[in-house]
Amino acid sequence: MSASVKKLAPAMMVLVGAVGLGGCATKGFVREQVATVNQRVDGLESRLQETDGTAKAALAEARAASGQAQNNGQRLEQLNARVDGIEQRMIEAQRKRPRN
Repeated sequence: MSASVKKLAPAMMVLVGAVGLGGCATKGFVREQVATVNQRVDGLESRLQETDGTAKAALAEARAASGQAQNNGQRLEQLNARVDGIEQRMIEAQRKRPRN
């Protein structure tokens, strides 16, 4: 054997031993781990659907409130116009009224 092979032989033996002893995961272990992950994913999906429903309900309420606010704004504008008209008539009536 050459000197370089003699130097590499212990390292090769350790490498072969580590690979041989490391082994692979069993099907049962993998299934167990996947089942755990699936349970967590299912729980998160459930929470996501619940949150999505809450968000959609909040959006619907916000849109309804926005529509109501627009209607209220229009009514206020109409009332302001009426008040302005009444105010103008009062000013005109005061001008026309004789002073004592």
